[in-house]
Amino acid sequence: MRVFERASGAIKDKNSIWAAKFSRKGPLHNPDLETVVIKATSHDDHHIDSKNVQRVFQWLRTSPLYLKPLVWALSMRMQKTRSWVVALKGLMLIHGIYCCDIPVVNRMGRLPFDLSNFSDGHLSPAKAWSFNGFVRAYFAYLDQRSSFVSSEVKQKKNVSNNKKTEEVEETLMEELEKLQKLQGMIDMLLQIRPKDENLNIGLILEAMDCIIVEVFGVYSKFCNKIAKVLVRIYEVGGKMEANIGLQVLQKASIQVEEISLFFDLCKDIGVLNASQCPKIDRISPEDIQDLERIINGASSKKGCGFVGNDEDNNKAIVVRDCSSTAMVSQQEESENGLMTVITQQWEVFDDDHVIVGAKGMDNVSNNGAKDIIGTTTNPFEESYSIVPYVPVHHHQALPDLISW
Repeated sequence: MRVFERASGAIKDKNSIWAAKFSRKGPLHNPDLETVVIKATSHDDHHIDSKNVQRVFQWLRTSPLYLKPLVWALSMRMQKTRSWVVALKGLMLIHGIYCCDIPVVNRMGRLPFDLSNFSDGHLSPAKAWSFNGFVRAYFAYLDQRSSFVSSEVKQKKNVSNNKKTEEVEETLMEELEKLQKLQGMIDMLLQIRPKDENLNIGLILEAMDCIIVEVFGVYSKFCNKIAKVLVRIYEVGGKMEANIGLQVLQKASIQVEEISLFFDLCKDIGVLNASQCPKIDRISPEDIQDLERIINGASSKKGCGFVGNDEDNNKAIVVRDCSSTAMVSQQEESENGLMTVITQQWEVFDDDHVIVGAKGMDNVSNNGAKDIIGTTTNPFEESYSIVPYVPVHHHQALPDLISW
């Protein structure tokens, strides 16, 4: 960014701060909070202001009642800006807000602003296209992510309400549909990357640190779900479910390669978190073959295979016919002639630990992840311990999110 543009951006930020300070306080307007939002999304293209980002999180974690003025302030700034720097910082900020794990945030639904057609108004078209593409791709993912999380929260609420009368379990097809949605989100995440050498700058690399955490988080959530779904396909699924499961598994084997290439790219351009990411194991062809046996009409469980969750060892458990050969670390033969093979082909994660500051779509825990905790440049990493969450008392009104 040229000196003139930096000076112009600094002046715009100061004017916005003065306007916020002298404006009247109301239900949607909190001058102090709006000032912090402006500072956190300044025009400085060197790096994001982590100090003010943490202040935003502190406001939100103090009380969910601050969510509505916070979202209003951020939305107004995003709608007015023509700067890719401000737009990207705003996306990083809302990404961190979603990772604060506050119930009212998870119910928000789609993003409260639209950057799907964002275009920088200060760069030439030849230079702006790559920045515009990065901002649009980041927005598209966060918008989809927010919608997915909101739908899951609503579904869990409906299930908990129905449990008062009868037990409700998610159908196998519903679980398969969720797996396909997660794979679609992984595809969207992998599109958020610098596609031009001009993007290999500090602020973009900070955003990529957050994206890497998110990639690993979404993939871990997918692994947890696929392990359970394949068990259900083996036990109660028909050929239709097995066919969809096979498609999911085949796509997963491709996505593992794409994720590895994505991490390699991030390492090459200097993204700090990329050098600390644990290795992602490939999917065994034998798992796909086992599912194909079900589709081909195997009538006995003896010839079929499935992947299950071993909670103690974080490994995949695959049941195979004893006559098959495989590279294994441990084997136990049961009375009915089946052999339990414990393999490292699938990464299955617990739900109780965070991989790196921002949690991504899900919490992650494995030995490799533990090595990178506390060594990232993720601006979200301090947002979970600044201020303890204070629940809203029964006599306080919750923000009206429906009318937005």
